[in-house]
Amino acid sequence: MARILIVDDDTVLAEMLSGQMEAARHVATSVHTLGEGLAQARTNPYDVILLDVQLPDGNGLDEVQTFKKVASDPEIIIITGQGEADGAEKAIRSGAWGYIEKPHVIRELSLQLTRSLQFRQEKRKIYKVPVALRRKNIIGSGQAISRSLDRVARAASSDVSVLVSGQTGTGKELFARAIHENSKRCDKSFVVVDCAALPETLIESTLFGHVKGAFTNAERDQDGLVKHAHGGTLFLDEVGELSLSVQKTFLRLLQEHEYRPVGASKPQYSDFRLVAATNRDLNEQVRLGEFREDLLFRLQAYSIVLPPLSERREDIKELALSFINRLCDRYGVEHKGVATDFIDILAGYDWPGNVRELYQTMEQVFTNPMLGPTCFSIHLPEKFRILQARAGFEEKKMPQAIDVSATSLPQWREYKLLCEKDYLLKLRGLAGGNITRACKVAGMSRTRLYQLLEKHDISFS
Repeated sequence: MARILIVDDDTVLAEMLSGQMEAARHVATSVHTLGEGLAQARTNPYDVILLDVQLPDGNGLDEVQTFKKVASDPEIIIITGQGEADGAEKAIRSGAWGYIEKPHVIRELSLQLTRSLQFRQEKRKIYKVPVALRRKNIIGSGQAISRSLDRVARAASSDVSVLVSGQTGTGKELFARAIHENSKRCDKSFVVVDCAALPETLIESTLFGHVKGAFTNAERDQDGLVKHAHGGTLFLDEVGELSLSVQKTFLRLLQEHEYRPVGASKPQYSDFRLVAATNRDLNEQVRLGEFREDLLFRLQAYSIVLPPLSERREDIKELALSFINRLCDRYGVEHKGVATDFIDILAGYDWPGNVRELYQTMEQVFTNPMLGPTCFSIHLPEKFRILQARAGFEEKKMPQAIDVSATSLPQWREYKLLCEKDYLLKLRGLAGGNITRACKVAGMSRTRLYQLLEKHDISFS
């Protein structure tokens, strides 16, 4: 017997589904709005939630993650009046178990429900109490970074090859080290290969080492990086920078884990775990003929995509405070206070250089001769204050109003989306690009506001 929550404003369908659930000896509860559904899910344990998309107070697809995060961690099955490919993709990406069109719900629901409950039962049996993840210098507790850390934990539990991708400055090497430090190989070496600086003429000697007399000035045997990584982790940093000829060398190494030092007569074996990182789109490089597809298959057995700082703004305050404390320790000064206006400006900036740029900005703050016990916005580099000042006066281009005459009334979905976007643009102008002020004006949380901004592709800086 399972506990099922039905969230659907179609009362007839909700009643019919409740009857179907009860006939299968489950306990069913039905509500008709998102707000009621969230209230029920937060106060009662449910195994499965049947969630409609178009509800009177919002879109069910936008709240899948919210439902997933309640204490009972229910499985979510989306039921929609009119299915679409984008909606199905969004449902799965959000963590839903399935996506069913209402015309087929009676026929398809039984099997989906049975399988989801079976999965839920087996998941409980294999669940292990998580240990604290070693995450040295990885700062933040927001949703985006937490998802990346979850993938680090999964990767660390096996020896699968991992490809860490993300923009420059997002901390790819930190995450690679976290995978190593949380794995069974943590007591062995973490060997970094800087692919961008690897000279083709010395590739084999650098990676594989050489024996005495292999070439001029080879006066003694020299171990290569691959041997140093034996038992540990070999980290290929910026792997997208490798030339095609060097890629071929790596492919052979990854296939066999065997290599021959320059001048040696016999091959040697290295038991290393591979982690690679890139800021490039390797699939696009494959399409352009700049990267070997077979090597990419070897590298990305498991992938971790790091979010840019613009998608984890809730972590900016924590990051800034950590960096300021680190700099205070470096310079031997007392820890400093931080004013609200200082954090507000940081949170409103897009950070194209990501976490690295934020750290460099904090370093610049410490070069300000007027810096005292408290960091104010005046201590930030001039460009930040100029952006904030201009934001309040720049003309905002608003979309033209929709003709809502009785003869040309648009679909509600189309009208609602445009109204939302128009509101967000006006809110941005009124708040002068200040996210904290915008949340107060709109009466919504930062998380919800960022969800809407992402939905409509609106930058708030």
